[in-house]
Amino acid sequence: MLTTAPLLETSFSDLTVHGRGKVRDIYQVGDDLLIVATDRISAFDYVLGSGIPDKGKVLTQLSAFWFERMGDLVPHHVIATDVAKMPAALQKHKDVLKGRSMLCRRTRPIPIECVARGYLSGSGWKEYRQSGSVCGVSLPSGLRESDRLPEPIFTPATKAESGHDMNISEDDAARIVGRDLVTRLKGLTLEIYRRGCEHAESKGIIIADTKFEFGLVGAGDPARDVVLIDEVLTPDSSRFWPKDQYVAGQGQPSFDKQYVRDYLEEIRWNKQPPVPSLPDTVVQQTREKYVEAFRRLSGRELA
Repeated sequence: MLTTAPLLETSFSDLTVHGRGKVRDIYQVGDDLLIVATDRISAFDYVLGSGIPDKGKVLTQLSAFWFERMGDLVPHHVIATDVAKMPAALQKHKDVLKGRSMLCRRTRPIPIECVARGYLSGSGWKEYRQSGSVCGVSLPSGLRESDRLPEPIFTPATKAESGHDMNISEDDAARIVGRDLVTRLKGLTLEIYRRGCEHAESKGIIIADTKFEFGLVGAGDPARDVVLIDEVLTPDSSRFWPKDQYVAGQGQPSFDKQYVRDYLEEIRWNKQPPVPSLPDTVVQQTREKYVEAFRRLSGRELA
């Protein structure tokens, strides 16, 4: 049994809160931002009543691994993940921040999610069954659930402050942020995904789909000023499937929070408040899935 309680919220009286998301608490540190990944877990647009111990550490440390690997392709927002290298004012909070925080430069977040799909699953599978396409991208007929696509596709979505992100077409995204910027984001999204898949498959993991977020610095020139932000190729932002268990035509076992979603479907939660808590067995197994994904992909032990 787990003996470590999950970190569900942070509170630092000497820091100014910049914002709180479903998982992350964000604080202002001078001109920069301190992003702290808690152990909260969300499903079906709600934060659940139970956290997953060490989940925030997995998200932070796995993102740091990918930020480093993608640094030659696109700049990222991370300044430091080692608390010892952060401003002195943060040292008093090192016990909370260690392993789950990133000091990041501030950017202007681009208001679309950048989704790459290499397999037909989730909302993409649902949309394909209805229309034969995903976010305006026509696909061959006769595809099955979890089938590998002929080539990865870019399927943007709107970013919702609350509630569910909405899938949109590439043209819709261009109307929101401009054609030149969408072209740049599409190229980056598909290349980061390609690189991530290549590495993950060598470690026995299929990345079925994933989403990225980007920000702008400087004048916002799409060719120069795009920065990769938030999290990268984590179990929260991706579907990770064990390669040795992959069978097309059905749902897949996973290393991500699909296990939690499946439990919530089994108990027939109506996806409205009050939110349920998770039994200890689901918490334990979800933690194990997250940590195993981290170990396989990074080749490291969780700090």
